[in-house]
Formats: sequence, C-alpha cells, structure tokens
Amino acid sequence: MGDAAGVGPEVAVKALAAPGREEICSALVVGDERVFAPLIRSLGYDLPLRVYDDPDRVGWGEPGLHLLQLPDPPPALPRTGTIDPGWAGAAMRAVARGVELVRSGAADALVTAPLNKEGIRRAGYPFQGHTDYLAFLAGGADCRMMLAGGGIRVVLATVHVALREVSGLLTREGIARTVRLAREAMVRFGTPRPRVAVAGLNPHAGEGGLFGDEEGKVIGPAVEECRREGIEVSGPLPPDTLFHHLARGRFDVAVVMYHDQGLIPLKMVAFEQGVNITLGLPIVRTSPDHGTAYDIAGQGVASPVSMIEAIKVACRLAGANG
Repeated sequence: MGDAAGVGPEVAVKALAAPGREEICSALVVGDERVFAPLIRSLGYDLPLRVYDDPDRVGWGEPGLHLLQLPDPPPALPRTGTIDPGWAGAAMRAVARGVELVRSGAADALVTAPLNKEGIRRAGYPFQGHTDYLAFLAGGADCRMMLAGGGIRVVLATVHVALREVSGLLTREGIARTVRLAREAMVRFGTPRPRVAVAGLNPHAGEGGLFGDEEGKVIGPAVEECRREGIEVSGPLPPDTLFHHLARGRFDVAVVMYHDQGLIPLKMVAFEQGVNITLGLPIVRTSPDHGTAYDIAGQGVASPVSMIEAIKVACRLAGANG
C-alpha cells in the first residue's frame, strides 16, 4: 500500500480498477481496510472490497479489490500529506509481508507503492528506501536499481548517496556486477544478446585522465572484465553522448555511476511512465518511479500510469521466471 499519507493507495486503487487489468494478473493489496474502503468510495469506483486475514483464503478469481489486512495498524488514520512515523512503519511492515507472500509462493511478484524516506527514518528503520530494505529482507542481497521508461533502461551503480561520496563507492567488482545484472535483466526482457553501455563518471569520460582517473582505474577495468566474459559491453563512454545513442537504439541498456546521471534523461522522456525494478533479489519486484507526492495526496488527481506500468513489468518478469 505504500505510505498511507501519500498517493500510494490512490494509484494502487486506480491501477487495479483500470480496464483490462484483471486479464493480465490477479492482485492482492497488503494494507488497511480503513484506508482503502473510504478511498474507493471517494474515487467513485464500483469496486467490491474483499478483505482477508489469511492469504490462503484469498479468492483470487473473484472480481473486486482483494486486500490482506495488515496486523497492528496505527490506531488513528494518517493526516493526508504529512509524515506520520506510525504509518511509515506500517508501510514497511506491508513490504515485509509482501516479500513473505512471494517467497512462499503465494504470489509471483511484488509491486510496491511509494514510501517517504524521512518517514522511514523517523519510524526507526535504518534504510534509505525500498532497495536496501528489500536487500536486507533477502538476507543481504547485493541489489541494483533499474529504471525503465520511454524506451530507455538504466541501471545504477550507486543509488541514494551524496554526490561527493560516489567516487569512493565505485569499485571494479561493484561495476562489473552492475553490468552483469543489467545484462541478465535485458535477457529476461527478451533481448538474447543485450548491448550494454557504461557511462564514465567525469566529463568526457575523464578525457584520458585530465578530468579524473576513475575511468582508467576502476570503470574501464570493470568493462574489460565483463567483455572477457562474453558480455557485449562498451565504455566508459562520455555521459553527455551516451544517452543520444541509447535513445536511438545503438544500446539496449546503460549502466550509470550515480542517481541523477541516469534518472534525469529518463524522466525527461518518461516522467509518468517510469518503472523501478530491483535487480539481484530472489523475487520479482517493481514499483512506480515516483514518490509519495504529499502535495497532491487526498485530492484524487494522482496519475496511476506509472503504477500500471509497474504491474505490467512485474507480470512480464514473473512470466520470464516461469
């Protein structure tokens, strides 16, 4: 359900009520009946709400919105558009319950609605967001964040860190793993021999060491290691030209060194359609590529497009897993 004070429940309801959704998947929301019952009414949907305490009793084939009640929700509903540590904690427990459902085989994939990072911290969780929490729940998996939308796919070597820390976090082993995960993801998307582009860190990919040495010392050796393994990989490439070639089909996926290096171009062309995919987990997990949007929460105007795309991608990847 995501953060109940944000747009997560709203975009979930809108996506699950979208025409044709029931033809691609059966869905179960982990959340609180007190949040979803009035929300469905306020949005004007003729959508039966079916609430369960036991996932084994879920009537998957029946019409309506199926909700698995989260135990021990906060006593009072959140004030829309504000950080509520109690509900931030409830959102994290919902994620953990969702992981349990997929790992047990009760579900095939997990789609998560947005969390608020400050809310997570104030709720006492030592995580930056979904990705590192999911890695923790998976026993310390070495995960990467992939974003897809508008025909562009990027995988991040580092995620939510200060820009001044990026250089020190880049390692040959870490970048090589990011390339391997990017390749594996593209194979699951149906590209048998993906062409992977790797961005440099510095302007002009360092210009032979004039603007930094990370390309020569770390990024380049990682690319060579992956190339010896038979991966079709190019780089390090100047970031300012890489996305020109990616958008025109020369490459299938780009590995980038830091968050904004990849997300600025992707969100420029696919602001509402972006999907976040966690690579390296033992389960399929996707999410919409937007936050809790407190500024429009409770107004009924949030777009479900990214959530709909996240559901479609989760179904596609779950099908690729068999």
